[in-house]
Amino acid sequence: MDEQLHTLAKKLGEAALRAQVMIVTAESCTGGWVAEVLTSVAGSSKWFERGFVTYSNLSKQEMLGVSPDTLKQFGAVSEQTVFEMAEGALKHSRAHVGLAVSGIAGPGGAVLDKPVGTVCLAWAAVGQTTRCHTGRFTGNREEIRRLAVITALEGMLAILAGWTKSK
Repeated sequence: MDEQLHTLAKKLGEAALRAQVMIVTAESCTGGWVAEVLTSVAGSSKWFERGFVTYSNLSKQEMLGVSPDTLKQFGAVSEQTVFEMAEGALKHSRAHVGLAVSGIAGPGGAVLDKPVGTVCLAWAAVGQTTRCHTGRFTGNREEIRRLAVITALEGMLAILAGWTKSK
């Protein structure tokens, strides 16, 4: 296991335990890599609730409740779609905080305004405003996906840094 990813996952698990929250993931371009990294930490069942791998548009609709209109208007790789993915992951789980990721890892799939390396992420938490971010990563397919996982974990750490028990 990649040392940086493992360290981030351990920190996230410690933060989730302190906050007494469960985490859910909704992944597209990372194909479950975030969930794999999180569950590589011993004892993660105390703070990792479940993960959704929704690679196709239909699975995003069926499993997470992403609107077909959102997908048609903005595409799978958009802040609007990951917003709905993150919100849907919370709605379809018993978790308190969640993240979503969708992107173009390449080598194909790019369109004019969304080059290879475009990754959209969202972080949702019960009682908080969902946050979205679009990154432009460079490298090959694996490097882009790895950077997306790191960004997803760092964003979740930021969410939990401000978490209080009353939320």
